[in-house]
Amino acid sequence: MEDHTAASGIRVHPAPVLRQYVDSYVGFNLRGLPAGVHCGPPSRALTAVISLSDPLEVAAGVDDGSPVARFGSVAGGLMRRSVAIHHDGRQQGVQVSLTPLGARAVYGMPAAELAHRLVPLDELLGALAAELVDRLRSATTWAARFTVLDELLLRAVGRGACGDRSRRLRPEVAEAWRRLVAARGCVQVGALAAELGWSRRYFTERFRGEMGLSPKTFARVLRFEHAHELAAARDPLPWGDVAAVSGYADQAHLVRDWREFTGRSPTAWRRGEVLLAAR
Repeated sequence: MEDHTAASGIRVHPAPVLRQYVDSYVGFNLRGLPAGVHCGPPSRALTAVISLSDPLEVAAGVDDGSPVARFGSVAGGLMRRSVAIHHDGRQQGVQVSLTPLGARAVYGMPAAELAHRLVPLDELLGALAAELVDRLRSATTWAARFTVLDELLLRAVGRGACGDRSRRLRPEVAEAWRRLVAARGCVQVGALAAELGWSRRYFTERFRGEMGLSPKTFARVLRFEHAHELAAARDPLPWGDVAAVSGYADQAHLVRDWREFTGRSPTAWRRGEVLLAAR
C-alpha cells in the first residue's frame, strides 16, 4: 500500500486488484475540535463511512432544513450538494471512496440508484456490512483496518464475478467518466459525445442513467472538487486564482457554484469549516 498523512487522518490506496473499483481509504480520528458541522463536499466518488465510535449524524444538505439521521455506517451516491456531518469535536472512522465501476462491482447496482441518497451500508451489503463493521472496530491499527477492507471488499466483488451483467458498466460511459475525471471537468460535453460516436442527447441519457448525474453536472462537480482541494490547502490561493486554476470563467462563476454545492459562500465556508482548524 501507498500512504500519506491527510489532514483528518491516513489516506491509502487499496490493494492493486481493487483499484478500478476503489479510489482510496481514509482513516480519521478527530479530537479536540470545536463542535460543529463539517461540510462534506460533492466529488467524483461514491462514499461510504463506517464509524469506529459513536453513530454518525448526517443530513443530505447543509443549512437547508434536511433532517439529521444517525448511522453506524452509511453509503451515498454521487451528489450535487454537500452533506452536513454533525459532530461534538470527536469522530473516528473509515471512509471508502468507490468509483462508479465499484458501485456495480461492490453493491451490484449502477451508481445512479444511489445518487443524492444516504442509506445504511447493511442495506447494500447485508451480513457482509455487519462483519466489516465488527472487524474494523476490533482491529487496533490503521494497517489492520485497511487489510480488513481489502479482504471484505474483494469478497463483495467476488460475489458478482461470475458474468453477472448487472455488474458491467458500458465501455463508452466508462471512457467518458475517465476523460471527464482526467480533465477535472474541463471538457466540452458535445465534443466528448461526438468522439464516442453518440449524439449529445443520447450520451446525456446513457451517462445519467449510469451515474445519476448528467455529464454536464458531473463536469461541474469535478471543477468544484478541484477548487475545493485548492481552497482547503494548508496555504490556499486567493479566490480569484482558485477560480482560474480550476477552470471557472471568473470568481463570480466560482461563487455561484460554491453556493449551490455547499449552501454557503466561499468566505462563509472557510469561516465555518471546522476541519480547516485541524490543519
